[in-house]
Amino acid sequence: MPRLDDPDLMLSDVMKVWPQTIEVFLRHGMLCVGCMVNPFHTVADACTEYNLDEEVFRTELQRAVDGQG
Repeated sequence: MPRLDDPDLMLSDVMKVWPQTIEVFLRHGMLCVGCMVNPFHTVADACTEYNLDEEVFRTELQRAVDGQG
């Protein structure tokens, strides 16, 4: 089982393993959902692209996985 905190985990895997995280991406207006590049980008890449604080974004992803938001 992949770990959500794995820095090498690709966005496509995040969304496949934890589909509840898709809402987090959408809430931030990120176009990662369905993007043809998401198999090649990590959470860090996406945060850089969208100028988001990676630590805060990862916390939001984990909360979604835990059913807290």
